Amino acid sequence: MIDLTARNPVPNPSDLTAELVPSPRYRQVRFETYHPNPDYPSQAAARTALQAFLKGAQVRPGGFRLFRRAKPEGRGLYLDGGFGVGKTHLLASAWHAAQGTAALMSFQDLMYIIGALGMIRAVDAFRQHDLLLIDEFELDDPGNTHMANTFLGQLMPGGTSVIATSNTEPGALGQGRFNATDFQRQIQGIASRFDTWRIDGPDYRQRGVRPEDTLSAGEYAAWEARQNPVTLARISHRDLSRHLLQVHPSRFAQLLQGVGAVGVTDLAAMPDQNVALRFVHFIDKLYDLGLPAAFTGQSLGGLFIDTYRHGAYAKKYSRCLSRLSEVLKEARVG
Repeated sequence: MIDLTARNPVPNPSDLTAELVPSPRYRQVRFETYHPNPDYPSQAAARTALQAFLKGAQVRPGGFRLFRRAKPEGRGLYLDGGFGVGKTHLLASAWHAAQGTAALMSFQDLMYIIGALGMIRAVDAFRQHDLLLIDEFELDDPGNTHMANTFLGQLMPGGTSVIATSNTEPGALGQGRFNATDFQRQIQGIASRFDTWRIDGPDYRQRGVRPEDTLSAGEYAAWEARQNPVTLARISHRDLSRHLLQVHPSRFAQLLQGVGAVGVTDLAAMPDQNVALRFVHFIDKLYDLGLPAAFTGQSLGGLFIDTYRHGAYAKKYSRCLSRLSEVLKEARVG
C-alpha cells in the first residue's frame, strides 16, 4: 500500500514544460466524441468555433473571417461557461486536432512554471509553440494578474495562439477575490487578446441522475477489495488535509505518480477555506488522472461550509462536488 504522507515531490524545473498533454481522462476525447446538449445550441457552436480557429480563422460570435497577415500575431479564443458543459473536453480535442506544436496545461500549472523558471525563461520555453491551451483560467490574486498579462503580452505577438477556458468572462476575472478594480488595465489587457465564446448548459455529469454520496463502510470494503493493494493509497481525510498543506498543488500529479487507486476515509466538513481549496485542487488532479477513488464519511453536501461555500470560489466548490459525485458513481459501478 502507498503512503501519500511519505511523499513530498520536488520536480526539476527543467521538466516542468515536458509532457504538457491531455490528462488520462481526456486522452481519447475528440471533437467527434463531444455530444452537445441539443437544448443549448451554444455548445455545438463552440465546437464549430474551435474547429474554425484551428484552421486559421479569426473567430467572432457574428461569424468567421479568414486571418491573413504576413507575420500574424497569435490569436486568442476564450471559452466561458459553467462547470460540466464540456470545456475541458473541447480543449483536449483541440490539442489532438492541432497542427504544429501544442501544449495543454491548467492555469495553475502555468503560474507555477512562470514562478519556477522566471518570466524570460518561461516565455522562451513556449516561444516556438504554435498553440497554448490553458484550462480554468483564473486570476486569484494581483500577482497572477500581472504574471498572466506579462506572459501573454510577450508570447502572443510572436505568433503563439492561445485557447483558454474559464468559469468567468475575461473582463470579470478577479472579481470577488481581490480588489480587481485596481488592476483593471491589466485585466482588460488580458481580455483584449481573446475572442470570447459563451457555452451554456447544465452539468452533463448530473443529467437525469441523482448526485452520488459517500460510500458506506460495506461499500468501501467491497471497493477496496477490488483494488491492487500494491498501488492502493488509503488515507484519512484528516491526514490528507494536513499533508496537502505541505505540497504545492502543482505537484499533486507527482504526489499521485504510480498510484493505482485512492481511498479517502472519514471525510469531514472543512471550516478552513485554505484546506478546502487544497482539497478541491487534489480532487481536480485525481479526476483528470482518471484514478479510481472512493470516499467515506461526511455527505458531499456538508463538506464545504456556508461561510465560504457561496463566495468568490463557489464555482470551484460546485465543480468539485460534481466530480466527486461522478467518481463515487464509478466506484459503485466498478
